[in-house]
Amino acid sequence: MKIFPSFLLIILWSIASCSCQKKNNTGEEPTPPPVVEPSVGKVSVLLTTGNRQKEFYKEQTDLKLIKNPNASYSITLKPAEKFQTIYGFGAAITGSTCYNLMQMSPADRKAFLTETFSETEGFGQNFVRISIGCSDFSLSEYTLCDTKGIEHFVLTKEETEYVIPILKEILAINPKVQIIGSPWTPPRWMKVNNLTNLQPHNQWTSGQLNPAHYQDYALYFAKWLQAMKDNGLNVNAITIQNEPLNRGNSASMYMGWDEQLAFIKNALGKTLRDKGFAEVKIYLFDHNYNYDNKPSQQQYPLHIYKDADASQYVTGAAYHNYGGNPNELSNIHNQYPNKELIFTESSIGTWNDGRNLERRLTEDMQELGIKTLNNHCKAVIVWNLMLDEHGAPNREGGCKTCFGAVDIQTSDYKTMRRNSHYYVIGHLSAVIKQGATRIGVEKTPDDNVQCTAFENPDGSLACVLLNKKKETTYLTLSTGKQYFSYEVPANSVVSFLIPKI
Repeated sequence: MKIFPSFLLIILWSIASCSCQKKNNTGEEPTPPPVVEPSVGKVSVLLTTGNRQKEFYKEQTDLKLIKNPNASYSITLKPAEKFQTIYGFGAAITGSTCYNLMQMSPADRKAFLTETFSETEGFGQNFVRISIGCSDFSLSEYTLCDTKGIEHFVLTKEETEYVIPILKEILAINPKVQIIGSPWTPPRWMKVNNLTNLQPHNQWTSGQLNPAHYQDYALYFAKWLQAMKDNGLNVNAITIQNEPLNRGNSASMYMGWDEQLAFIKNALGKTLRDKGFAEVKIYLFDHNYNYDNKPSQQQYPLHIYKDADASQYVTGAAYHNYGGNPNELSNIHNQYPNKELIFTESSIGTWNDGRNLERRLTEDMQELGIKTLNNHCKAVIVWNLMLDEHGAPNREGGCKTCFGAVDIQTSDYKTMRRNSHYYVIGHLSAVIKQGATRIGVEKTPDDNVQCTAFENPDGSLACVLLNKKKETTYLTLSTGKQYFSYEVPANSVVSFLIPKI
């Protein structure tokens, strides 16, 4: 028989004594304290509420390895399910916008542009739209070749003193900013009343492009791209005509899909290639989801995609949301998944209560952010980064009831009010980085809570979410491996940036 050393007997006696002491008076084991799961990282949160109590409010929450059982709503991100990659988010840098920015002091202007475009000190907006010639928010009516003859092409004061200097300031803050250009009208001497009579149409509004001037107009685009390049600005993309089915805009031209096809095929594509601009993306259409209810123009881009000679020059199509349903984006994508989609214009104004953030915040995030991105868009751009409190400067025939993403007060050109479009684009660009890939999402069925999610190039995950409910939603979000919980306030938008673990 083996004899235990005395010190082992003491230890065994102590263990037995402790075991007995753990029991309560009823002889039952007491309930152990809850396990506190340590944080494995910090999720960055950006929050805006419709009541403006929190505007771009920043905080962090813990990323953990266990799920909170008390959440009433759940979202699971699925990085293995991959969709489109992202170019970016931004607004139109119109002549009116640039005029207002130029009235600010240099220090105030730099501070605002830094907040808007900087990736490290701001929201990182990185895709802007400019007009080729005038738009309905320019300082005057003009094109870049108002004297007949393409040899008379020249940039105007609006470009050289307003638009180009502002673009240079933006690019100095964020060199990743991409530029897309769109014409509202060609030079009037290139327009005819219709393609049957071919009579001159020397008007800013309506008319059609004279086929006899296809080559002149192709050179007009090439000369504009070269002029911008000569000023240190590389344009990434163009659309051929802003709102080609809208004859009534203050500067406009009607251009059916058959005309756009012929222009690309017979002049524009080859001219840009031969002039050294083959890498500039060409996007078709640039108008509404419902094709302005014109039966002959339904699914406008598809008619051009079907023509191999024209389609070879075309990157994709651009859309606005002044009519129709964003599901049309997926209808187009599903038929030609190799062609890109971008969203290039939406406005706020008196007609949609544009300064009422309580109403517009979640509605605009739903329409401009969630639905466009979840229907395959690679970029989202809104109209007019900045107007003054009167929606100006604007010109006769232009919109008198539009608001900017930001209003600036003419009394001091310093005091600003940010409207829904600024918050929508800021929430997207702050967490969804250039080159990000949209990923799958599984969520509790509830249209009052909507989201979109992306994997950034650095492996971090981004999720932008809206809560249309009148009460707080208690949310648990899972990456598939980690979890975090967050109380999403009523009528709010929130962006999450989840680090790569």
